[in-house]
Parts: sequence; C-alpha cells; structure tokens
Amino acid sequence: MSVKNKVDNIFKALKAKNPNPKTELEYSSVFTLLVAVVLSAQSTDKGVNAVTRKLFKEASTPEKMVNLGEKKIKKLINKIGLFNTKSKNVFLLSKILIEKFNGEVPSDRDSLVKLPGVGRKTANVVLNTFFNKPYIAVDTHLFRLGNRIGIAKGKTTLEVENNYLKIIPKWAMKNAHHWLILHGRYICKARNPLCSECGINKFCEFFKEENIC
Repeated sequence: MSVKNKVDNIFKALKAKNPNPKTELEYSSVFTLLVAVVLSAQSTDKGVNAVTRKLFKEASTPEKMVNLGEKKIKKLINKIGLFNTKSKNVFLLSKILIEKFNGEVPSDRDSLVKLPGVGRKTANVVLNTFFNKPYIAVDTHLFRLGNRIGIAKGKTTLEVENNYLKIIPKWAMKNAHHWLILHGRYICKARNPLCSECGINKFCEFFKEENIC
C-alpha cells in the first residue's frame, strides 16, 4: 500500500468514527477562541473551559477584556497553570487588537504570531478552526502520533508539521487536527495507548512493532 493510500485510509477511518470533530475548547467568536487557545498552553481543555466560562461572561471582546484589566483577568483564570503570564498576554493581545487591528482578530499567521502569547501552534489552531485555512497545529499529541504511527516523522514540531502537510489529503485538511488530537487524547495516549481499541492500528508502525516483539 502506498503512503498516500495509507494516509487516506487512516483519515477515512477517523472520519467514520467521528464525522464532524470539533475542538473541546468552548468559544463563541474568533476572539474567544484565540483567548481560549492561548490559555490552553500546558493546561487541559477541561480546566480552561472552567475558567473561560467565568472570564467570557465578563469579557468576550477585546474592548471588554482591556476594560476588565489584567488583575481581574488574573483573578478569573488563577485555577490554571501559568496564569500570571497568561493574564498579562491576554490583556496585552486585546490591547494590540484594538490599537492595530480595529478590535478584529487578523486572519493571517504573520500578524497572529506577533501577538503576546501567540505562537505558531496557536495561530494555526485559530486559522484552521475559525478561518478554515489549510494549517495543521502540532501539539504534543500530533507530534507523538506523527512519529508513532509513522506518517509524519520528525525531531521538531516544525518538521512534523511540514511532513503532515505533505501527506494529509485535501478533503481531510479541515478536520485533520481535531481527528488527530482527539485520537491522541483518548486512544493513542502517551502512556498505555489503547491499541486494541484503535481503528487505525493496522496502519501503525508502533502497533506492528509491538506485535512482532
């Protein structure tokens, strides 16, 4: 089986299990999505959702976030890790959006990554999830799966990202990130992966190696 057919079959299997995958982060606009993704660094989606429900009730726009102030933001998100840095970044990025982008979240990666707390991964999530652009955000799950399954091997996140972009079929590009992250979160876990429950184990290098051993 060619690599192209292998990858196509992997995503067909993931689609069959979950036809319309979505991020588990709760948001109501591109701004709240951006903030949620910034807050999600080294935190669980469940933990982020718990604080953003309170935060977004108070401030769901850049203007309201700036008016809320850094101290109040910090108080509302202090249940998640790195809340000191994150509260500062959320306040500053909101201020910059008002000053430089008329309060709108830009739809290009170069502009996004210049915002405080927004790296390439965060920008890719926003661009793919909200703007439907063909980007893939490589977090720990996608990095692990790319190397473990053997479809996008690399030593750095950028290398893995570029290799994903080479092999993901166009039809799967919109949902690829969500299919992979959910698969990595619930099935192909870092420790004790649930290989017997995996719908794509016949395409996985790790599974084949484990069975040989």
